[in-house]
Amino acid sequence: MAPEAVEAMRHYLTVADTFANPASIQHHLGQNAESCVEQARAQIAELFSAKKKDLIFTSGATESNNLAIQGIAQAYRKQGNHIITSAIEHKSVLDTCKHLESQGFSITYLRPNSEGQVAVNDVLQSLTDDTILVSIMYANNETGIIQPVDELAHALADQKPFFHVDAAQVAGKLPIDLATTPIDLLSISAHKFYGPKGCGALYIRDCNRTQLTPIMYGGGQEHRLRPGTLPTHQIMAMTTALKLAHDNMASDFEHCQTLKQSLLTRLKQIEGMTINGSTTKALPNIVNVSFEQVGSDALLIALNNQLAISSGSACNSGAVEASHVLRAMGIEGDRLYGAVRISFGRYTTAKEINRAGEILTKEVLRLRALAQE
Repeated sequence: MAPEAVEAMRHYLTVADTFANPASIQHHLGQNAESCVEQARAQIAELFSAKKKDLIFTSGATESNNLAIQGIAQAYRKQGNHIITSAIEHKSVLDTCKHLESQGFSITYLRPNSEGQVAVNDVLQSLTDDTILVSIMYANNETGIIQPVDELAHALADQKPFFHVDAAQVAGKLPIDLATTPIDLLSISAHKFYGPKGCGALYIRDCNRTQLTPIMYGGGQEHRLRPGTLPTHQIMAMTTALKLAHDNMASDFEHCQTLKQSLLTRLKQIEGMTINGSTTKALPNIVNVSFEQVGSDALLIALNNQLAISSGSACNSGAVEASHVLRAMGIEGDRLYGAVRISFGRYTTAKEINRAGEILTKEVLRLRALAQE
């Protein structure tokens, strides 16, 4: 978390007149908490050029994705039962779609090209009279590849289906203007832009008219779509973190781009290193690479207590399976099973990146030598 976000969270946990339930507006303590939450809602909406009334708070993008996809699917089922998504989506989208398949919905899973991008024409050609929703992520969590969301949003603007975007990896890193980009639903997670874990939001264009069937019940909060006591301290910390990310967007991007170039320059000296995905249409804070003759599992074990990297997304940690993202890109064999994801950010230093390059080089060469013995 950004230190400023930590301080904001601490403040709203301890100050006597803001700790109360923001739904308890019968007394001044609840009214004060509600005022803080509504100010935060307005600030976040403004950063996305959205309307305050169209933003609801959730526990993060996983919940937002579930609510957006299941909510639209169930509310508009009489108009159609077809949903389009991609084979490289986050598990919170893919598993939700699999659940809907078991409920009788028809799902089209589009494959990206070899660089990891989904083609706009593939989406448009997959539309049918029964299509009610298209869900495509803004950028992939394993490769960092940016999808043509703006082009797709405009192409779908005059079409029947709603357009949902999982923007967890992009919010706070790239500008998102919902006043000019006609996205219908957009999911974000606070911890992706240095805010607290367990807090996020779902944007619903024209929330008062767009029908969503809730996936939880028990209260009237958030347009009756997301029951439960709102965590004022988390929401204020998320708002602080997002404002900071927007203010530092250009410098954060440049910093990460410099680190990425430095790391790749070093890793390219390792014979048999391959970058997975586009090198130009990608976020600057994620690198996905494979090393010939070195399995990702062996490399991660060798790197334990030295570097914190992964062989996929965090939601799959502990699962012994190859990356569904890389497989959908057509990557197989040693390259698939040797892929690792390296990510860094605002607080990563050039010294740490140089050290990471040294450690990776040493361990890759050591593992190759052991395999030849």
